[in-house]
Amino acid sequence: MAIIEYEGKKINVDDEGYLLNFDEWNETAARALAKEYEGIREITKEQMDIIKFIREYYRQYNFFPILNAICKNVHQPRNCVSEEFINPITAWRIAGLPKPDELIINLLEYGQSPG
Repeated sequence: MAIIEYEGKKINVDDEGYLLNFDEWNETAARALAKEYEGIREITKEQMDIIKFIREYYRQYNFFPILNAICKNVHQPRNCVSEEFINPITAWRIAGLPKPDELIINLLEYGQSPG
């Protein structure tokens, strides 16, 4: 377990930078995770809209939304997640979602299951 500090707030994460408590997330936590683990110095409004949609979808369905659905729902271009974050796992971590298992990582990064 690690603790990162950002703007006077302490955030508990695992060794890979995934938030340990889903409910501790807020925009300050997102900025801290982005800076510390993804090298993103500033989160744009478009990126924050994506992150917030991902969180709400995950809260409701306990799963990451289909990438094209994210863009449609936040009224951004079709490949907005890839354009804004390069890798969907980056958006997953910044959104404060629990560490994904290998199946989810493969689905998000490669569009397929392992094997």
